[in-house]
Amino acid sequence: MPYKSIIINPPRYTDRHSATRTQFYRGFSTVDPSKDDSRLYDYELIKQDLLNQFNVRKGERVMNPDFGTVIWDSIFEPFTDQIKQEISDDVIRIVDADPRSSVLDITIIEQEYGMMLEITLQYNDTDQSEVLKLNFDKSAGLSVV
Repeated sequence: MPYKSIIINPPRYTDRHSATRTQFYRGFSTVDPSKDDSRLYDYELIKQDLLNQFNVRKGERVMNPDFGTVIWDSIFEPFTDQIKQEISDDVIRIVDADPRSSVLDITIIEQEYGMMLEITLQYNDTDQSEVLKLNFDKSAGLSVV
């Protein structure tokens, strides 16, 4: 008894399907309540995940003491070469922990009430890079410039 022939039709993609297929990563953010849509995609999601780590002092997260950054403790220290190296090492640790990105360059700029970091990010598996400017201020906290 012969097998029946099975014909598989290729899926039909509409504009809605093709738009979602080009997104590598999908996630949600509850950080900005003013936005109507809390969905994040691709590079915005990667940046938000990195900002989550930069917003937390290292050792502050329950059950995950390695989460966060030492920058908040370093703001109150004298700005020496050793402090700059610790900050650079910490930024590289945070970014390299995320398999979607890597650090190309870090510039640390001392400011009156904190410091600014200019981090050149390479998005892995793409040809995209971006400069992420983070302003760490003693009184205002972290802001993206």
